[in-house]
Amino acid sequence: MSDVPGAPADLLRSLTRAERLLSRRLGAVLAGDALTIEAWRVLCLLADGQGHPMSEVSAEASLPPGTLTKLVDQLVDRNLVFRRIDPMDRRRIRAYLTARGRREHARLDERVRASLAELGISPTVELDVPSAASLVSALDDLIDRLDPARRATPSSHLAAATLPTPAQSPTRAY
Repeated sequence: MSDVPGAPADLLRSLTRAERLLSRRLGAVLAGDALTIEAWRVLCLLADGQGHPMSEVSAEASLPPGTLTKLVDQLVDRNLVFRRIDPMDRRRIRAYLTARGRREHARLDERVRASLAELGISPTVELDVPSAASLVSALDDLIDRLDPARRATPSSHLAAATLPTPAQSPTRAY
């Protein structure tokens, strides 16, 4: 693309191509469970057990709010996700994985990791090329530099909230 190795156009092309190929590969792994890449992103975000505001899930999953609502509705219907009023700010709704959602995430995570291991990508094994963990760290750093909002309030630094009981929850309102 460029005569100068490492030029911004090369970075953009490489990142785009890698994302498309990885999405295609993981999409094939998830297809057997009728999950999309977008649903997988949501499950992965919620897997930390903290519960996340729908606005944060929307931003982290790169989905517009309306699309996310429909997707979360589907995950709720499959008993993978539930919503609760945020105990710290009753105007917000937080999404959580159900017990079934945690089990499904763990099961699918093993399949995804196995698929990546077939390519020689493992977060625990050092390769001649940067490991997956190093690559993810470098990409997170790039994202932080490109997204000022993420620098101000990174999702990983949210205070952990206790898991609300089902009786405390509306079905949706964000």
